Amino acid sequence: MAHHDESAAAPLDAERDALAGWIEGGVHHLPARVYYADTDFSGVVYHARYLEFLERGRSDFLRLHDIHHTELLARPEDEALVWVVRRMEIDFRASAKIDDVLTVQTAIAALSGARVTMEQRIVRGDSILIAAKVHAAIIDRAGKPRRLPRDWRDAFAATAGSAIQT
Repeated sequence: MAHHDESAAAPLDAERDALAGWIEGGVHHLPARVYYADTDFSGVVYHARYLEFLERGRSDFLRLHDIHHTELLARPEDEALVWVVRRMEIDFRASAKIDDVLTVQTAIAALSGARVTMEQRIVRGDSILIAAKVHAAIIDRAGKPRRLPRDWRDAFAATAGSAIQT
């Protein structure tokens, strides 16, 4: 049996962060390609797939703020936290097609004790395809609302810029 060096399997911070996109002017940018599996019989992106692109944008936005879903669930039972979407508003403006290269943009629009409102766009070049507003909250494993931890609020404030213009 060959020896396996586990450290070689772990991505370098730069590689991991490159996959998560970047934050510029308070807006997170995540490149995404449209694959065949994202499309419907007509060759355009199926409307529900845009939710997945938006979710990836939010997840990697959090990742770049050092908030990781796996770590939230790995906490002791009484400290585990979960993100939930409370409400979503989506404006479908134009369609994406197979092989298009898109950018998912995410920014914080508002923060309150236990809630975050994020503005998101999916763009192709200069064209806005999707504009969304997502209201998310933090709950514990029992489903009870929890306040956003202070370090999260500080991290969001440190990268805050102007909201995305939709």
